[in-house]
Amino acid sequence: MVSLQLRDVSAGYSGNAVISGVSTPPLHGGQVVALLGANAAGKSTLFRRIFGLLHGGGDVQVEGAKSAKPIAYMPQDNGARPVLSVYESILLARMQGRRLKVFDEDHAKVEEMLRLLGITHLRGRNLGDLSGGQRQMVSAAQALAQDPQILLLDEPTSALDLSHQIDLLSLLRRLADEQGLLIIVALHDLGHALRFSHAAIVLHQGGLIACGPTGEVITPKLLEEVFDVEARIECCSRGRPQLIVDSRLQNSPISSRLSESVRSSVDG
Repeated sequence: MVSLQLRDVSAGYSGNAVISGVSTPPLHGGQVVALLGANAAGKSTLFRRIFGLLHGGGDVQVEGAKSAKPIAYMPQDNGARPVLSVYESILLARMQGRRLKVFDEDHAKVEEMLRLLGITHLRGRNLGDLSGGQRQMVSAAQALAQDPQILLLDEPTSALDLSHQIDLLSLLRRLADEQGLLIIVALHDLGHALRFSHAAIVLHQGGLIACGPTGEVITPKLLEEVFDVEARIECCSRGRPQLIVDSRLQNSPISSRLSESVRSSVDG
């Protein structure tokens, strides 16, 4: 089974480090791993470093790969040409870097992805005519069509409504369980991370602050330190963990500015 391990990984832009010293234990296939952290913590940079779009220090080690390109990456903006149809964009994503001739199995894979993601009705539409949420579902299909063993998804639910968020994350969990994929997904919704991921990686100020089983990683102490909220984790009636936010701490820059604004309006 495939595995991925990071050893003292670093990366940045124009000589400025964004992440440094990121090391993890081996992350194995069959898992959904949530990549968590506040805005600008380095999540996208880490994905680009793992995928090879950025150079940097340390080592990204993949074991048990069955192909020369076992990793697929879905960025927040995939830059696909808006004049392409949904079908064409998924087919091209599957074909990239492999061969020019299209086989029946390639068309079959595209049809499977359209059905799996519930976007068959969009097959003939141009990408430029789609909503943000529809484009995200197409991007997920593009990544999955490459038959990866390791799948990197950068905020794939950010433009989706709640129903489609749950549908996509449920699908990813099922694919990890049934096909042995290692899926690393950047999320801002910690409730979704608790519900759908097996493990979590948390970045804070460019470094790794925690890595392990999700229920052990997401703690009140971490939520206070990384996200500046007071919160607790409880089990709902079905036994699933859920995050209960009690309050926002008062030392955040936004809270301070809001307090100053309120005081100014009252004083005025």
